[in-house]
Amino acid sequence: MTFNLRYASDTRPHSWAERRPVMRSLLRREAPHLIGTQEGLYGQLRDIAEDLGPHYAWVGTGRGGGSRDEFAAIFYDVRRLAPVEYDHFWLSDTPYLIGSATWGNTVIRMVTWVRFRDMWGGGEFAAWNAHLDHANQYSRERSTALIRERLGVLDPSLPRIVTGDFNVAAHKNPVYEAMLADGALVDSWDVAEERSAQYGTFHGYRPLVLDGDRIDWILTSPGVRTRCATINTFSEHGQFPSDHLPVQALLEW
Repeated sequence: MTFNLRYASDTRPHSWAERRPVMRSLLRREAPHLIGTQEGLYGQLRDIAEDLGPHYAWVGTGRGGGSRDEFAAIFYDVRRLAPVEYDHFWLSDTPYLIGSATWGNTVIRMVTWVRFRDMWGGGEFAAWNAHLDHANQYSRERSTALIRERLGVLDPSLPRIVTGDFNVAAHKNPVYEAMLADGALVDSWDVAEERSAQYGTFHGYRPLVLDGDRIDWILTSPGVRTRCATINTFSEHGQFPSDHLPVQALLEW
């Protein structure tokens, strides 16, 4: 699952207090083995960890360092996945300088990645989670180039999953084409053997848009099989858990 959580706020409507029970219901119902999240604040992520229960853990750091600011955290089911190594880098000319932003980003942007061991099926895979800038196209393009460069140094036999809010529509922006350039990655939505109806993944608490833009993606290495892809429209009593819809994929390799 990739899910922009919408940072926790006390402002109504759609405060975190209103949204948390819906988020809890959604995540417990779906029980993903892996969740790449964006925008979560530290206290919010702790709430989600509590609501998911003891079978989940997470990796992340605030984009400003430590527990400050928003995270690009990765949650995982400890019954299935064991982290082997992890790290973070910032989407800038100085990717290992915490909190750096050099490409005109409107806010600090970063990537969190984890190499997991699959304790059921054996083998390992790399999970990368990103949140690109919402306003600056130059920043998004430079960020894409950096992500692709760093993915390129991985062992080519290692399966890769890239989750994220890319803040541009699939098939409608050079960022999308660059992420999929040379066939190094594929869009799980496009290659899925089955898929749900497509809705715009950012709805802003307005009516859902059928066949709307997908700005939240799950990309994989081409050897990964996507059996099913879903844009999840779950809500309770008219309340959505976030201003984005989560995107899910059932993957095999």
